[in-house]
Formats: sequence, C-alpha cells, structure tokens
Amino acid sequence: MVDSDWGDWLPRAVADANPDTVALWYLGCNGFAIKGSEGTVLWIDPYVGTGDPPRTIRMVPIPFDPADVEAADAVLATHEHTDHVHGPSQAPILENTDADLVAPDDSLAVARDEERWTEEYAVSEAAFTEVREGDELRIGEFTVHVVETRDADATHPVGYVIEHDAGTVFHAGDSKPSPSFTGLADRFDIDLGILAFGSEGTVPDKATGEPVQTKWYSDENEIATAANDLGLDRLVPTHWDMWKGLTADPTALHDHVRSYESPERLEIVEIGDRLDL
Repeated sequence: MVDSDWGDWLPRAVADANPDTVALWYLGCNGFAIKGSEGTVLWIDPYVGTGDPPRTIRMVPIPFDPADVEAADAVLATHEHTDHVHGPSQAPILENTDADLVAPDDSLAVARDEERWTEEYAVSEAAFTEVREGDELRIGEFTVHVVETRDADATHPVGYVIEHDAGTVFHAGDSKPSPSFTGLADRFDIDLGILAFGSEGTVPDKATGEPVQTKWYSDENEIATAANDLGLDRLVPTHWDMWKGLTADPTALHDHVRSYESPERLEIVEIGDRLDL
C-alpha cells in the first residue's frame, strides 16, 4: 500500500476525464498518464517510490496510490531503471485492470526475475508484452511505435511514438540526443515531445556512500539539440523535479531553445498538471 500525499484525486481525474483529443497528466519524475477521446488510457513510467535514501531522495509528492487506478489499458516502460520499472508502482495497476506491461527485454527481466511480480502480485505471465525497436502496437485508439533512443546508463532503453487521430506524442524515456532523432522527425510529425532534463551533481556511491559526480539526464544544450532534431512542436521537459542533487530549473530552457527552429513552444509542467493535444 502506497501512502499517497494527494489521496485518490489524480487517478479519479484520469478515469473521469472525457478529453476531446488526447489528455496527458504529468506524474512527476518521468511518468505520464495519457487518455484518448475514446477512453483508452496509457500509463508511461509511473513511479511512486521514494528512491533509495540517502543515495536517491525523492523531491516531489507521491501523487497517487496505484491501487486506486481503475482506468488503464497498458503500462509502458522505457527502460529497466527502478524509477521506470517498479513493482509497488506498477503491478497494482495490472492487478486492478486488464492492462499489460509493455516493455523491452531488460525491463521485463526486472519485473519477472528480480522483483517477481507474478509471485508477489496477482499478475500473470500473460500480462508481459515484450517489445523491441521497430515494433508497432495497436492499443485501443493509439498506435504505438517502439523506437531507438540513446541512454548510456540503461542496458536496453526504448522510446514510444504514440499516434492518435488528434496528434502524435513522443516519450523518449531518459534519452539524450540520439542519431535516430532526425529520422524520427522525417517519419513522424511530433506534436508533443517528452524529454528528460536535469543538472549534473553529486550522488552518493552505492557501495561506499562517497559523493560521485553524476549526470543522468540531458543538460540545457543537449535537450535543445534533441528537441530540434526531433522537429517538435511542443517540448515538455521532465525529470528535473525528482532527485535531490540533480534537480534543475526548466525555465532556463527558454534561452536555449529560442534560436532553434524547433520546438515551437516550451511547455513547463509540474506534477499533477494536465496537457491536451
């Protein structure tokens, strides 16, 4: 049982919404709930853990208890890190709905072998859908394309281009600029791109506890380059709010993106905010 700081209002807001196009709710960290006009709901990288203090310390509220999630058609994971594949955050969603966990092999290995979701939760092996770059899935009203990204800290990261009649969303996970991005811009007209952004700081080493210089996410110049390569209409930076020592100021990105052709707009959201296509 997760102790939500906000009760159940956020999963109720998702369940009760009737968007005209596509609505997205920012869950903090790199998580989103996405709902289409026909009622299909995707959850991408939802994470309600507190990290591993004192190494990783959560800096934003826990916005919901996953046991309160009633509307979900799929949970998508971009890579195998704890704040992207996490049993207490995601398995209860699968338990309470008919949703599958859609993820690459190394992410499923965490759920299957390390965290043993099928033993610790009422989750069956049939709920696991393995994907790789180049795959295309139809989930309700959404067409989901699994694409290549670049995250040297992950063993098998992917991104998701999510197409809908109302527009196209790209969730890049924790990717930094990737050689694949210009190709995605040629292939898709991306209305809204979700890219991880953060500062470089010190995080205690897992073994020794000594501070180690750490950079997990794109800095200002990298995220601006990535957004331009992708040809984004709207850039939504994420992850900047999450970990103590690696937080950043997204308003600084106005100066970094203004000279590029893309994105056309920088949109800064806080945990719990809703966006619409």
